[in-house]
Amino acid sequence: MPRYTPAEIEARWQQAWEKDAVFKAVRSADKPKYYVLEMFPYPSGRIHMGHVRNYTMGDVIARYKLATGHNVLHPMGWDAFGMPAENAAMAIGGHPKDWTYGNIADMRAQMKPLGLSIDWSREFATCDPEYYGQQQALFLDFLQEGLVYRKNAVVNWDPVDMTVLANEQVEAGRGWRSGALVERRELTQWFFKISDHSEELLAALDSLDNWPAKVKLMQANWIGKSRGLQFAFSTIDAPVGHDRIDVYTTRPDTLLGASFVGISPDHPLAKLLERDNADVAAFCNQCRQGGTTEEAIETAEKLGLDTGIRVRHPFDTARELPVYIANFILMDYGTGAIFGCPAHDARDFEFATKYGLPIISTFLPSEDASPKLAEAFVPAKTEKVFYNLGFAGDAWQTGLEAIDAAIAFCEENGVGQGVTKYRLRDWGLSRQRYWGCPIPVVHCDTCGVVPEKKENLPIELPYDVTFDVPGNPLDRHPTWRDCACPACGAAAKRETDTMDTFVDSSWYFARFTAPHADTPTVLEDAAYWMNVDQYIGGIEHAILHLLYSRFFARAMQITGHLPESAIEPFDALFTQGMVTHEIYQTREDNGRPVYHLPEDVTDGKLADGTAVEIIPSAKMSKSKKNVVDPLSIISAYGADTARWFVLSDSPPERDVEWTASGADAAFKHLGRVWNISERILEMAPDTAGEGDDALLRAMHKTINDVTMGVESFGFNAAIAKLYAFTATLQKSKAGQAAQRQAIMTLAQLMSPMTPHLAEDIWAAQGGEGLIVTAPWPKADEAMLVDDTVTLPIQINGKRRAEIQVPADMPKEEVEKIALAHEAVIRTLDGATPKKVIVVPGRIVNVVA
Repeated sequence: MPRYTPAEIEARWQQAWEKDAVFKAVRSADKPKYYVLEMFPYPSGRIHMGHVRNYTMGDVIARYKLATGHNVLHPMGWDAFGMPAENAAMAIGGHPKDWTYGNIADMRAQMKPLGLSIDWSREFATCDPEYYGQQQALFLDFLQEGLVYRKNAVVNWDPVDMTVLANEQVEAGRGWRSGALVERRELTQWFFKISDHSEELLAALDSLDNWPAKVKLMQANWIGKSRGLQFAFSTIDAPVGHDRIDVYTTRPDTLLGASFVGISPDHPLAKLLERDNADVAAFCNQCRQGGTTEEAIETAEKLGLDTGIRVRHPFDTARELPVYIANFILMDYGTGAIFGCPAHDARDFEFATKYGLPIISTFLPSEDASPKLAEAFVPAKTEKVFYNLGFAGDAWQTGLEAIDAAIAFCEENGVGQGVTKYRLRDWGLSRQRYWGCPIPVVHCDTCGVVPEKKENLPIELPYDVTFDVPGNPLDRHPTWRDCACPACGAAAKRETDTMDTFVDSSWYFARFTAPHADTPTVLEDAAYWMNVDQYIGGIEHAILHLLYSRFFARAMQITGHLPESAIEPFDALFTQGMVTHEIYQTREDNGRPVYHLPEDVTDGKLADGTAVEIIPSAKMSKSKKNVVDPLSIISAYGADTARWFVLSDSPPERDVEWTASGADAAFKHLGRVWNISERILEMAPDTAGEGDDALLRAMHKTINDVTMGVESFGFNAAIAKLYAFTATLQKSKAGQAAQRQAIMTLAQLMSPMTPHLAEDIWAAQGGEGLIVTAPWPKADEAMLVDDTVTLPIQINGKRRAEIQVPADMPKEEVEKIALAHEAVIRTLDGATPKKVIVVPGRIVNVVA
């Protein structure tokens, strides 16, 4: 019998698919469209098992939809701008462009052996001038519509990478790549006006029925809608023009517990004070060395400087509160000023304890609790507590009730106004780096900031740059930076900031609908292919990438680049788990761990016999060396084995642990399927078997179960059914015709997971054309109904026996058979049962 040889099989069928252009997506009015997309990769140079799992999941859906008569778009591209390329250029002396395109070529060559059903004719990289030139065109249209603007802002500044970082790129107060302590710095930045869409972005989450609830909750929390009180403290002895300090609070129910007012180091009042006071200036500069993320603020020591200015409490003007500049207040959230209520806020409590400020309790957990608190008491807004200083007198109230009462009281007494605010801030897109999309504006001494003319796009990055000096090389490139003003023709300078790489990935899904067009999109193509029917990617992109993409879809609709129907770009979202592996380590004499690759470890030992310490499975990491090279797996076992394993071992939303034994078992199973096919080919034709009906019933049940599994992303459950049916077919005594029908159906059902093996079996068994274009098998409903059912017999609540009866047998006949069973007769011992209950198709209960 010939052996299963995946290397030969897989190359042959990939060539056949390419020859017939099976996966080329072309608009068609004859078929319903289906757009499946996995989040495109960064070209690091090597694919990993996470890539294999992610793209195999998308491929299963794409192939299934192709088989069910859909016109499928399944594209691939590269998220190619960003800091790693610059860092690599600085480290090895090369150029980011060469490094990036070299990596793209390597990764494309690594991905193609997986046999993915991708339309490679639509491939692009975000660093292609053809792509980012259209992104520049979008920017100009957004600018014209008021969706993008420029302002001074306090940002996270990485002093080593010398660029702005988003909050999410700051980890424990340090830059995510350089590890340098991040500083606050004020720069003139470009911003997308995403905050104007806060309510719409929040409300529309309710319409995303096919998104994970946890992702929608994360986005809702990030947008952060809150209702609170906007009011002002009157100042005492403040500089001219600062007779009030505006404050926004979501907890006006705690106003009577206020003991100080805090302002940001970047508040206009603080900036005024630091001009003439060296101590204030030094303190503000110290504050600006800290990060702006919530984590950085939470973990940093709370510091303040008493300005000497006082404010009057709005409810009791006889009470005066000190005004501090504090390092834990940000200017770009709320008003840049807060009132401190130490009794009911952990940060305020830490601050008040440090500076000896009063701690005044507004509410308590119970009526008889002591108002003297050892720590801040912060109940949930839905929790009822005793408001011993409540606006409506002493009462048990929830925070929500008390907040409403406080706002009403303040509005009635002219103290402030109830307002709704959002946590979502405008999206700062300026980055002081070379390897990114140039912002297409020019700075002219006469005209100011001038948009570049569209006919001059793309504004391409110059190739002749060096990275031997820190900072942005565009600032040092006069022949690129120096230009003529598009408005007046005078000498001007280009904007040297480039766009945040999140911009590149916020509209690529739309570009795939017309990837070679000389406009950002072609409305006719976008209207046909959009929305993305199924989007697949990691949970780490649940907030920013998805939120920015949702904003971009709206902005593109406003500027005429997307139809209104595409305002929510992703109809369904699936977030897959990671691929994990055990970590193997030994230790140096000083105790430092030394990590070892899985292929260097056999039976818990290295080649020299040294025993390794095995650490439980964790996310694959190059630094921990617990990585498995997909190419080595494909070389040893074939792509189908890798695909089968990553789909079969765990639900797709959970992590899957890669094991050598699991891969070996997957390979052996596929070889078993191959051997069954070869055995059937050798059977005498037209022979009938005693098990024909049973085999075909099992086949139709498998069709039904696998179809439901694929449609619900239950790939592992579908594969479990395929395992079971393979075992049934292997043991079957059915005739050659029935077994041939069964193996061809099995091949069709396996085709989305193991397309190469499926094609080979289909061709060997005489299937017409390619299996990838064959219609998906349909289950015969009549075959799903069992002729017989097995009913358990319970006697006095305990299961004692079971009987097999025709599915449509009347209850009276079932009862007779049950009472005639030996176990029932023995238990009754001649007595008449008190009651017999027959639940058709389920159970027989006998009460003795």
